[in-house]
Amino acid sequence: MKTKLNKPGIPQYVLNDFRHLHRQEGDTSGFGYSNLDVSKRIAGIEIYSSEGLRPAVGPLKSDFYRVSITLSGSVDVQLGLEQFKHRPGTLSFTFPGQVFSKSNIAADTFGYYILFNGDFLQELIPGDMIATEFPFFDYAGVPFIQLEPAPIAAVADFCGKINEELQQHRPGCEKAIRMYLYLLLLEVKRSYLSQQLHLTATDTRNTYLVPRFKKLVSQHFLSKKRVADYAALLGVTPNHLNRTVKEITGHTASDAISQMLVQEAKAILRYTDTAVSEISFQLNFSDPAGFNRFFREQTGQTPLAFRKNA
Repeated sequence: MKTKLNKPGIPQYVLNDFRHLHRQEGDTSGFGYSNLDVSKRIAGIEIYSSEGLRPAVGPLKSDFYRVSITLSGSVDVQLGLEQFKHRPGTLSFTFPGQVFSKSNIAADTFGYYILFNGDFLQELIPGDMIATEFPFFDYAGVPFIQLEPAPIAAVADFCGKINEELQQHRPGCEKAIRMYLYLLLLEVKRSYLSQQLHLTATDTRNTYLVPRFKKLVSQHFLSKKRVADYAALLGVTPNHLNRTVKEITGHTASDAISQMLVQEAKAILRYTDTAVSEISFQLNFSDPAGFNRFFREQTGQTPLAFRKNA
């Protein structure tokens, strides 16, 4: 079943119709929501261990928040245009509407991940204030962090406490789970702010420019497709932006914009039955032929061929 929100044809999954995309069939693990009795489930939050996780997830979008925690092994995660290699102690974060994918999960990988709706923490923080309270959930923030042994142990302990509340389902468990989730995010925020303060003091403007550019592309790629648009937002010349992006990434700024469009197109082709002509319109191409030509140049195959093999 394909669940679509907001823009017709663009897949953005809701929490109660997402499990089939990230859990293997026949999953026998017993942590968190895996095989949890329906009577014990709490609306608005789900937590899992990596046992029973599909070998690859996405690219796709969701309308909820995600925290991924790696305790051992490694996994590749892509959030928008930003790519990260999870290793022991790595956390990454996604927020509603963000393109997300996970792949290359090593055999020895173990960790946890938490999915929750924006209103789940409403008693503690308004849903529209989550990105303000926890900046790693904001476009302008850094969507991953590497924790030291003590804080990562604390985060893992909070995951265990959430699981215990789910399994035992004692009176007040829903409120306890909200509190543990908030405390987990607060633990991460303390390390995050400390690390960002250090980065702000030591990074040069050019090394800051590229991640900021990537975030802006992830946010505006459907409406802004010229390098000059992003240069204006960043207060630099198009030539300077192109040169800096090329020096640091090996690719041009235009390549980054194209990559984001391709990710979006792949998600629509893989998870919906939307006609190619309609996808062309949604992605603001002048005509379907232009979209077909662009997709083939970027991927080496036509949109229909990609859909058939996805």
